[in-house]
Amino acid sequence: MRKILSAFTILILLTTSTYSQLFPVLGSQRAGISTAQFLKISVGARAVGMADAYVANATDASALYWNPAGLVQFKENEIILSHTEWFVDIKHDFIGSVYHISRNDAIGLSLTALYTDDMEITTETQPYGTGRYFKYIDLALGISYARRMTNQFSFGFTLKYIEETIDVLKMRGFLVDLGTFYWIGLGTSRFGVSISNFGADLAPKGEITLLTGEKISNFQSFAPPTMFRFSFAVEPIMNETHKLTTAIQLNHPNDNAENFGIGVEYGFKESFFIRGGYKINADEQNLTFGTGVAVKTGFLNINFDYAYAKFTRLGNTHRFSILFKFD
Repeated sequence: MRKILSAFTILILLTTSTYSQLFPVLGSQRAGISTAQFLKISVGARAVGMADAYVANATDASALYWNPAGLVQFKENEIILSHTEWFVDIKHDFIGSVYHISRNDAIGLSLTALYTDDMEITTETQPYGTGRYFKYIDLALGISYARRMTNQFSFGFTLKYIEETIDVLKMRGFLVDLGTFYWIGLGTSRFGVSISNFGADLAPKGEITLLTGEKISNFQSFAPPTMFRFSFAVEPIMNETHKLTTAIQLNHPNDNAENFGIGVEYGFKESFFIRGGYKINADEQNLTFGTGVAVKTGFLNINFDYAYAKFTRLGNTHRFSILFKFD
C-alpha cells in the first residue's frame, strides 16, 4: 500500500509541475465546434466535489453518466436524483435507476434535462418584447448495460436519444457512451476509461422567418461533445473507521484543450464524507468542495450529497443529489 501511495503522489506532483508542457493552449482553439453542450454538465454531487475525477470511482448509480462499466461494481439496486443550480437561472436535473439482472449483469435507465423558465421573444424592432414567449429545453434519455467479464474487468455502454428545443427549432440524434473498469490487483487501485457522446454530426430542424420575410430551414451541422476520460483511483487509507479515496483523471474533449482533475474524499465510518478537488487547465473551473451523509435503515440506504464548484468569471454552481440503495 505504501508503494501505491508513493506512486500516486509522484503522479500528482508530475502533473501539477508540468501540465503547461503536457497541455499546450493550442487545444483551446477547438472551443465552440460542438453542439449539445448540456451533455457535458457533470452529474452527482459526489463526483463534482472530487473535481469530476470519477470515472474510476463510478461505483454507484451515477455511473450511468460517468462510466457505464461501473454499474456492476456495486450490488444494490439504486436510484439517483441530481439537481444543479446552473448559471443565469438555468436548471439541470438528472434521474437514473440501476437494476442488477445477475451478479455479472446490470441495466440502467437515465433522463437528463436542462431547462429555463419562459422567456419573452425580442426582435430588432421590438427590443422590449413581442408578447410571445418560448422555452429552452434539452433532453437526453439513455439505456445502459454493463457486464462483468472477470473479477477484475468489466465493460458497459449507453445508447442515448438527445433532443434540443429552442422555440420552433429542434435537434435530435442518437449517441453512444462506452466504458471499461479494471481492478489492477494492488490494494484497491483501479482505473477506468470512458468515451462519452460518440456519434454523427447534428443539425437543427425547423423553419424560421427573418424580419425581411426570408425563410430559413437549412442549418449547419456540428459534432456532438465527445469526451475521452482516463482515471486512476486508490484508497491509501481504509479501515472500519476511516477511508481516504484519491483520484486523478485526464479529460480529452473534442472541443477544447485537455485538462486534469484531482479529487480526494474522506469518509468516517461510511456515514459522513468530506470531499475536495481541483481542476487543472479547465476553462473557468478550478476549486471544488463537497460533503455527504449516509443514512442506513433496514432495507433502504440513502445518501445525501452536496457539492460546490467555483468558476472564475461565471460564478459558482451548487449541486444536490440523493442516492437510494435497495438491498
